[in-house]
Amino acid sequence: MELDGRVVVVTGGTRGVGAGIARSFLEAGAEVVVCARRPPREPVAADGRTASFTALDLRDPAVVEEFFGAVERRYGRLDCLVNNAGGTPYRLLGEGEAQRHARVVELNLLAPMTASLAAYPRLRESRGSVVMIGSVSGTRPSPGTAAYGAAKAGLENLARSMAVEWAPEVRVNSLVLGMVRTELAHLHYGDEAGIDAVAATVPLGRLADPSDVGAAAVFLASGRAGYVSGASLLVHGGGERPAFLDAATVNKES
Repeated sequence: MELDGRVVVVTGGTRGVGAGIARSFLEAGAEVVVCARRPPREPVAADGRTASFTALDLRDPAVVEEFFGAVERRYGRLDCLVNNAGGTPYRLLGEGEAQRHARVVELNLLAPMTASLAAYPRLRESRGSVVMIGSVSGTRPSPGTAAYGAAKAGLENLARSMAVEWAPEVRVNSLVLGMVRTELAHLHYGDEAGIDAVAATVPLGRLADPSDVGAAAVFLASGRAGYVSGASLLVHGGGERPAFLDAATVNKES
């Protein structure tokens, strides 16, 4: 298996996109450690193999450092860090005080930086890699999730700077995600009719599955991506059809 014997940490790897990423790494043969503030309802497993879980608040640098030390003591190495933990509620800028928006930035930008800095000495030893889980929200206006979009924009830039500073020992790349169908999709898109309507706006005609993201993360962590660093890989099904094409009164198909 292409990642047999490698050790991978997936933050926020207990559900949704993170669990899909963790399962893909298990299927590729890696030893996988997932961390989150709360344990999963059931172990994250694939192909008869199970990821180990550690409860962790990524916003506490001392605790994060101890966590990576424990991973190194247990497995003897670390080959890849996937910075997946993040998210945000829908909140217009004028509907929340600055501290609430700052916490969104802390979770989605500062926590990945904290984890990456703690992981760096271990990744340098193994000549490993970091995979940042970004979002198209960081490349376009994000009304209702402005702080999240700003954090994701910063995360992509952070990854590119890390890729330069940490080369050649550690590769750093980003996956820029579009819409993904998870167990929480209804919170973002509504009922099944809403989810289907949103999926119809994607050129490939569907939302991503967490396994689509996992496959891309495995690629970036593997030897096949050995010359890929500082890159942003779009995983968005072709993006969004420009709204002006539907609004225009010319060039309509009959």
